[in-house]
Amino acid sequence: MGIFESIVVVYLRKIYYPNGFEFPLAVISEQIINIELFREVCTLIMLLSVAWLTANNKNQIFPFFLFSFAVWDIVYYIGLKIILNWPSSFFTWDILFLIPVPWVGPVISPIIVSLTMICLSLIILYTQKNNSNFKLRIYEWLLIYLGAVLIFISFIWDYAKFIIENLSNKISISAEINNSLALIYSRYVPTYFHWDIYIVGIISIYISIFLIIKRFIFSTKLV
Repeated sequence: MGIFESIVVVYLRKIYYPNGFEFPLAVISEQIINIELFREVCTLIMLLSVAWLTANNKNQIFPFFLFSFAVWDIVYYIGLKIILNWPSSFFTWDILFLIPVPWVGPVISPIIVSLTMICLSLIILYTQKNNSNFKLRIYEWLLIYLGAVLIFISFIWDYAKFIIENLSNKISISAEINNSLALIYSRYVPTYFHWDIYIVGIISIYISIFLIIKRFIFSTKLV
């Protein structure tokens, strides 16, 4: 599925970015944007379906979803590198997701997130396999959720700032959004990625991973 995704993006870039992908985004019809949004929703449903079919119980659905999502994302970038020799570096800017607003960041940022998701999912699956009664505690879930929220904020911060600045400058964008969301996208050029927020989010998740491992080892010794 990751290779399939990269092939779709190859077609899109050949059509809209014949000279190579770069910001600002090309003006794309509202219909195509809606189709892309629908494609992303379908991808999430597909990945969730894989997790649901693979899991032996409801507690395994989440880690299997994380694992499949992460592998899909990494393979997607591998596919683009093989086919287009893109990105030129790990710090090349990319548009990562469109739901609910564009997520942007250097390519290395989603890859680190994917590796973290793989690590977290494998730890959860391993603990469940070796101790069926072992479940994540509330504070471990809270650390994971906190990390996810902070990472999400770091991805959308620059775009949100762009929208706010346009509003503050009294540029009427509401009608433009209604008429063509693509026009707004085409004005946006990313300028700064909030590594500080992003890193805190990653650390929060790894603290949770550490606490899970520590608690599992302790519970194993007691048995």
